[in-house]
Amino acid sequence: MREHDQYTEFETGFDHADDVRWRTGKTRRRSRRDDGVAPERRGRLTEEAKDRLVQMRADAQVADVPPDGDRWSTWGDAEQGPKPHPSWLVTDLAAVDRELGVLKTGKEADVFLLERATPGADRSCLLAAKRYRSNDHRMFHRDAGYLEGRRMRRSREMRAMANRSAFGRNLIAERWAVAEFAALTRLWQLGAPVPYPVQRDGTELLLEFVGSDGEAAPRLAQLRPEPDELLDLWRQLVDALGVLASAGLAHGDLSAFNLMVHDGRLVVIDLPQVVDLAANPHGPEFLERDVRNVTGWFTGRGLPPELAEPVEVTRELLDLAGLR
Repeated sequence: MREHDQYTEFETGFDHADDVRWRTGKTRRRSRRDDGVAPERRGRLTEEAKDRLVQMRADAQVADVPPDGDRWSTWGDAEQGPKPHPSWLVTDLAAVDRELGVLKTGKEADVFLLERATPGADRSCLLAAKRYRSNDHRMFHRDAGYLEGRRMRRSREMRAMANRSAFGRNLIAERWAVAEFAALTRLWQLGAPVPYPVQRDGTELLLEFVGSDGEAAPRLAQLRPEPDELLDLWRQLVDALGVLASAGLAHGDLSAFNLMVHDGRLVVIDLPQVVDLAANPHGPEFLERDVRNVTGWFTGRGLPPELAEPVEVTRELLDLAGLR
């Protein structure tokens, strides 16, 4: 039995802390029913219940670990990437995930190398597992600006995020994962140079691994390209920014560290801060900052300044976005 099946029923009897409704004035203690069954419990988990849930999860994980991997494939339980799925992707529900190491650690998320393989068959693929950190870790720097313009379904979610409660911080982390997965899905379908978004399961994203033989492709910041290669990479970047702008989006945190180069191909990564240029009142400012960051890197490496004039590039992108 999968872990999810063992404790889902246990969790559903409780609401998030923000669902608790406090009453003013005196309250009456409800008596137990005549049949001895206590009324349904709502609100926060007690410490005892939390301990039981943690133990149930641990027991389920120990009992359900495949012999030749770290976990069973989560493909069937996750939000899946756009169709048609790439031919290299293993989608067998009987597949096994095995972690091969850490690719990158960050302030808000860590990225791991993961192999997904079908036991007894010659089918496997490498994936990048990006896992956003829990509320015990540092949250996004200046996250409020990025969140403007993103719709929430419930006002209590907005309050929890604004108050930075434990529930709110976890919700923010998941919203970043949701936003990045949605942006990657949309941009992939538009033909933008982004990793294929394989799946999202909570705050974990599985993405196409960009690299060879288990070695991640270098970031643009690590390279010192020759003039011809530099010009080619710049043209690729302008095309990529044009796709984003045409979709009404800006990266929001673009720099030479959020661009990878694999076999001469530029790949845009790290899009949790993606900004809706129309809905976010500071959208054009985020776009302008993105452009300044990348034009500064390219001109600093020898690209003629007239080819990467930030004001002109920003103006052209805003035209594509229909904001001028």
